Amino acid sequence: MMRGAEDLLGVRFAWSPLWETMHAVRTFNDPRARPYHQGWHQLVADRAARIDLEPLIAVQPLRGFVPDFLTPPPRTSAPRVRDQLAEVRATPAAQVESELRLCRLSPLGQRHARLVDAYLDDPAAARDFLASRLHETWRELVAPFWIRIKDLLDRDIQERTRQLARYGLRRVLDELHPRIRWTSRGLSVRDGGRESITVGDRGLVLMPSAYVWPAVAAIVDEPWQPTIAYPALGIAELWNAPTAPPQALGRLIGRTRALVLASLEQPASTQVVAAQLGLSPAGASGHLMALRDAGLLTTTRRGHEVLYSRTALGTSLARAGNS
Repeated sequence: MMRGAEDLLGVRFAWSPLWETMHAVRTFNDPRARPYHQGWHQLVADRAARIDLEPLIAVQPLRGFVPDFLTPPPRTSAPRVRDQLAEVRATPAAQVESELRLCRLSPLGQRHARLVDAYLDDPAAARDFLASRLHETWRELVAPFWIRIKDLLDRDIQERTRQLARYGLRRVLDELHPRIRWTSRGLSVRDGGRESITVGDRGLVLMPSAYVWPAVAAIVDEPWQPTIAYPALGIAELWNAPTAPPQALGRLIGRTRALVLASLEQPASTQVVAAQLGLSPAGASGHLMALRDAGLLTTTRRGHEVLYSRTALGTSLARAGNS
């Protein structure tokens, strides 16, 4: 549990590419997560068919213990995939074996049980094999869409940070997920029977996730930093196709610029607009600047990124004929 002000100072937000990759794989075996990611499954169907996902699915029982060494809590707010993979490969073999044995105690089908037994024969080799399979899955299934996913996670963190400044940490924690509650005894997370999280001087990572819905997940065991993964805000819209612009607007400013304007329901960077609409970054930048110069967009800065959002005039034009 959290004991006082020093514990609160250790609370931070972060996202994790490896976490998203592992839980993207989980959606192939967990029907609960499929509705929100049906669009993504259609986009990656051909690539997924060429990858053997069973080694990663085997260590993600729907009920029971999922090894933490494949999704180490992020050390920074925005970790690089290669750094996270290096951390996985550096996990001591004894830690890998311990976590795989806990996984083996979970309800597993015969095929998955045989895979985990084979991993236990040589934990170090299993660690490296699973890290390589995780890297391949990231590269083929998640990386092509990472700009879009990352934007969703960043927007969630931005909103939670505003809540933190306005209402305090208790309100933020209570609104993360119905299974997360601040009680008189400390922080309670109903995840696989666990009732509380002891933070202390280890701190706490709050990690929005695109793929964890509808569940919440907690990493609580040593040596990992306590971490809570929760569904990010806006998942339902993640894979939606951009809103079609009014035809009259397309005739006025051109179809592509009309599509760019219509797509900006939320502020977005050049990279996000390019990824959503299938444009080159240079092409998206040219359209965005033209729309800005015409008074239809405005810009703000978020860290190192420039975000474009519609002005009142831009919103009126984008929605004309759709009401």
